[in-house]
Amino acid sequence: MTIEMVTEIGRQAIETTILVSAPILGLSLIVGLLVSTFQAMTQINDATLTFVPKVLAIFAATLLFLPWMMGVLIAFMTQLITSIPTLIH
Repeated sequence: MTIEMVTEIGRQAIETTILVSAPILGLSLIVGLLVSTFQAMTQINDATLTFVPKVLAIFAATLLFLPWMMGVLIAFMTQLITSIPTLIH
């Protein structure tokens, strides 16, 4: 196994991590911006007002995107495991 192979596996792992986490992080960002905008317009400064909608949105996004996320992770791991014989030589 060469340095290039290890670097490529690491790059693919980071790329897969970013791809899998992007929907949940993006939705959390959008919900946070909407709640902050609402708080700025109404001048309500309550910590639970920012926490509860984000938690609910992340829970819903996890339920919605979990099959896709698992498919991406399984495809990556399958590709990695099947390439072990070629990586050994």
